[in-house]
Amino acid sequence: MPYLDEACLDDPDELARRDSRDTLRALATAGAQVREAVTLSTEGGIDRVSYGDRPRSVVVAALGGSAVVADVLEMLAEPSSPVPVTVRRNLPIPGWVGSLDLVIAVSLSGRAEGPVAVAREAARRGAALLTVGAEDSPLAEVSHRARGVHIGVGHGRASSRTSLWSLLTPVLMAGDSLGLIDVPASVLPDVARRLDEQAEACRPSSESFVNPAKLIALQAAETVPVVLGDGALAGVAARRAAAMLAQTARIPATWGELPDAASQVVACFDGPFTAGGGAGASTARQADIFADPFLDAPAQPKLGLMMLRDAPVRPPTPESDAAQSLTEAVLGTARAAGAHVIESTAAEGHSVERLAELMSLTDFAATYLALGLGVDPAVSPHVADLRDRTSGQL
Repeated sequence: MPYLDEACLDDPDELARRDSRDTLRALATAGAQVREAVTLSTEGGIDRVSYGDRPRSVVVAALGGSAVVADVLEMLAEPSSPVPVTVRRNLPIPGWVGSLDLVIAVSLSGRAEGPVAVAREAARRGAALLTVGAEDSPLAEVSHRARGVHIGVGHGRASSRTSLWSLLTPVLMAGDSLGLIDVPASVLPDVARRLDEQAEACRPSSESFVNPAKLIALQAAETVPVVLGDGALAGVAARRAAAMLAQTARIPATWGELPDAASQVVACFDGPFTAGGGAGASTARQADIFADPFLDAPAQPKLGLMMLRDAPVRPPTPESDAAQSLTEAVLGTARAAGAHVIESTAAEGHSVERLAELMSLTDFAATYLALGLGVDPAVSPHVADLRDRTSGQL
């Protein structure tokens, strides 16, 4: 059973000591990242992406900590985009991509092999190109040679996990200008404000009993986490949360999206990490408060269901009522089976605002969980070792 140092979470000085690269501070700049990215995108000529005819299709290349950029654009475009949006992490890109299509490649460093290779192949085929990443990088060079649009990410951005909004904002602006998504310029200041509010609520000096991110970290520490979104928007946030738990807190986590993942997740309630231990919820065993962890073996972690919920649809529709009923049924089954349930619900607002709130909350929670467990959220020796073994290809 992992040990989380609860006292550390309420000690800003200790948090700062353990946080070698100021991950919490970097996450708190998310609102500022949106504002800076709007300026950099305007200066970089983001409006040139929409010159001429609308593209026949859009291909988005992003991986690692940047992968959520592609997931967000695909999710926002799916309901109403007049052209298909396809996600690729690496080569090959679809054979039909050519001069009528737009390829978006995203990499904070501008050196990630997958996006750079996709951008290079797109340029060879004559496709329109939008790239987002560091200036003076291979990705920027490919874009400039192909007469594409390259948007820089400013200075001081050390990790794609903490620089999400520097990468995502230009893509949202391009998507809106192309008519793929509905994210007008007036929404972005609201998104920045929502992110600022989350940073204030989740600040290190806020005590754990009122800090929503610290509360989630405390609840999730002794669980085997399953992150579930109650729909498409929360599903993207769930995927991001699972990635952050793994990459930042070093906690393996799975994720899913309702309604598709309902049976897959509920099936886990019959497994070894719930009170039922395979016997079913009706015969769930209560924890033995007199158990000795030295004589009776340490207690095993419980299944933790982290349910990320979108704001309620207003006015309700038959579809939204059915979705809410399914969510409540899953939660009820989880509680009956002895799973530990953690719920977070976004406040009302534009879809990007709601998404920003959920992702920011779980980003902070994963970081506090890492710090409480004594793990450096920014540095993984095993990732560094893997990069050495693969000659820096990752």
